[in-house]
Amino acid sequence: MAAKAKPRKDASALAPDMPRPRVTLAPREVFLLRVRRGLLYGLGLVAGTLATGMIGYHTLEGFSWLDAFHQAALLLSGMGPVVDIKSTAGKVFDGIYALFCGVILLAATGLMLAPVVHRLLHRFHIEDARDR
Repeated sequence: MAAKAKPRKDASALAPDMPRPRVTLAPREVFLLRVRRGLLYGLGLVAGTLATGMIGYHTLEGFSWLDAFHQAALLLSGMGPVVDIKSTAGKVFDGIYALFCGVILLAATGLMLAPVVHRLLHRFHIEDARDR
């Protein structure tokens, strides 16, 4: 028979007169490194998605590279399609790509804003409010 695990007690409950450890923010250099990394990942995701759209429109619909870029960029940015798609394969690709672009837009925004939101949460001690 397995022994029951004892519940963990908070250090402040064991010694209430002891000061809690001081929480400090990461240095500015670390924060800026995280912001740059988030921007790099987000922009890489957007660039990869844009390249996928350009290749798809160029291959399936026969668009020039400039027209393929224009169509893919406007779908990726949320503006919507520019040119009516003629072929069945192009319409299927267009629909899937449009849905995928919506997800990528949200993911890239999350990647870029995550370090800032993380720092704000630490700054205002949101995580410590759960323990009180």
